[in-house]
Amino acid sequence: MSVDEQNAVSKPTESPAENSANVQWGGRFAGGPSAIMREINASIGFDKVMWRQDIAGSLAHAAMLKKVGIISTDDEAAIRRGLTEIGAEIESGSFPFDEALEDIHMNIEARLSDRIGEAGKRLHTGRSRNDQVATDFRLWVRDAIDGISGQVEALMRSLATRALEYADTAMPGFTHLQTAQPVTFGHHLLAYVEMLSRDRGRLADARKRLNECPLGSAALAGTSFPIDRQMTAAALGFDRPTANSLDSVSDRDFALEYLSALSIMAMHLSRFAEEIVIWCSSPFSFIRLTDAFTTGSSIMPQKRNPDAAELARAKVGRVLGSMVSLLTVMKGLPLAYAKDMQEDKVPVFEATEAMALTLAACDGMVRDLTANVDQMRKYAGSGFSTATDLADWLVRVLKVPFRTAHHVTGQLVAMAERKGVDLSDLSLAEMQSVEPGITQDLYSVLTVEASIASRVSEGGTAGSNVRREAEGWLERLGKERGHS
Repeated sequence: MSVDEQNAVSKPTESPAENSANVQWGGRFAGGPSAIMREINASIGFDKVMWRQDIAGSLAHAAMLKKVGIISTDDEAAIRRGLTEIGAEIESGSFPFDEALEDIHMNIEARLSDRIGEAGKRLHTGRSRNDQVATDFRLWVRDAIDGISGQVEALMRSLATRALEYADTAMPGFTHLQTAQPVTFGHHLLAYVEMLSRDRGRLADARKRLNECPLGSAALAGTSFPIDRQMTAAALGFDRPTANSLDSVSDRDFALEYLSALSIMAMHLSRFAEEIVIWCSSPFSFIRLTDAFTTGSSIMPQKRNPDAAELARAKVGRVLGSMVSLLTVMKGLPLAYAKDMQEDKVPVFEATEAMALTLAACDGMVRDLTANVDQMRKYAGSGFSTATDLADWLVRVLKVPFRTAHHVTGQLVAMAERKGVDLSDLSLAEMQSVEPGITQDLYSVLTVEASIASRVSEGGTAGSNVRREAEGWLERLGKERGHS
């Protein structure tokens, strides 16, 4: 079929409704929609953020249509010029968005036809809004993953930098929020680097799975036009075209997987934010944040509230709610496309915005905080935190079974508790009254510093481990940054 024949096939039918609000629908709808229908049906208020992705998809589609001979070289050039000008209009804020045209896709297409005439009406040949929106949405989520991943990397770098700075700073390690054993502040910060690394890995996995191109699947069944889907997929940076046209237009699990990864990440950051709130509180006073990340009170002039951390802690509600929202929209929808799926974007947009802000706030707080080293050291030795070191000494030196050592240590802790002293304040005679084999050497393991230094097992809190891990992370993140 020649270019002229193809153009004749793809040319929209003229109708009296050409000037109505339903111009894009042609002759099927003679009357305009009610105001309520127009409002519930329109998505331009939120999906206009995908304008870059929509233009990119249309440019790739037009180039393919020209290559396979469906549109002429002149039409493709006009389309490319018109879309570029429209992009500049939107960028400058002068684009006339029209709710009557429902969404970003029809707004751009209508504007293109206004600017370049008949050539603009040929752009939609071989595609549907169904595969167009699926493509745009994948492109948007892919861009969002790249942006969020960059923020995660920045936060990991900040945490590793502070971990190196505080590699030898003792603090209490908790279980059940009760003092358990001494750790280092650097070790504690590196725990979140590990969590964020897994979060970033989940985003990378989601990106890999979503990176297939739906464009060319048309409404649900494919198209009879001789399109080249490999070409459009490659032009848009996808690994390959999607394999099934029904799945292509009805699938949103790529968005759900993205929201799932964000939800887990938000939970991690909420835990970190909670710890910042605790560490800033007067009974702890482990860290201090400057005025940049705290607020005051309208009635209590002494207050310094860690509001940035509290809001970061709360954002998990928005992100997790977005995932539940989209799961609920998709549950029970038959193949292929249904208008319910217009509700897929707001949860993703809102979760992305919340996550980007939370990451920025956490990164800012990590770089802003100052550790109260003396206060941390004081509490690192509280609550008989070196009791496990005592038990380990009994096993290592006296060769008693660990359960026996645990029992002996418990008796010594009870004795120290009755006397209101630390374990190291018990006399040797008092120690020997419970276990005669104890020698003066035991006292060498009962200091916070000795406890921390002894934890040299892989993944342990010893300062040497922390420095090695922090330096390793900074090196890896530096290399990744250089390749990005």
